Amino acid sequence: MSQNTPLPNLVMLADDDADDRMLFEEALKEIDRETEITTATDGEDLMNILSEQPQINLAIIFLDLNMPKKNGFECLKEIRQKDKFKHIPVVVYSTSCQEESIDKTYEFGASYYICKPNNFNKLKNSIEHIFSIGLHKLVPQPPKKDFVISY
Repeated sequence: MSQNTPLPNLVMLADDDADDRMLFEEALKEIDRETEITTATDGEDLMNILSEQPQINLAIIFLDLNMPKKNGFECLKEIRQKDKFKHIPVVVYSTSCQEESIDKTYEFGASYYICKPNNFNKLKNSIEHIFSIGLHKLVPQPPKKDFVISY
């Protein structure tokens, strides 16, 4: 990653899988130790954090789709309907890489879609790819052909 590309100060990860959360946090630490991460264990937890901490200064949200209580589709739709969150990039981070899921999240306003990689280095590359784009360029969405990031 280029030394000239500043990373976000606060990243939110919503994922119900503890192993996936741990791997994501480790990958992020290897990319930049200064970036803070806040995690939510399901969609309801994510939305509670966002509504209960209105001063939270999130730079980006990574969102799993298949979560209990409130799934990622519901969260994405709710986030995009709230004015105070419209400017925050939301990157779907999911094992559900079917065309239907991709189309639906694009329609709901996701910034990008990462198919969860099957190894640590690919995960790091995916996260670095998102940050190399520049957070200011993540909203609005890219053209559909560039929406999915897969390593």
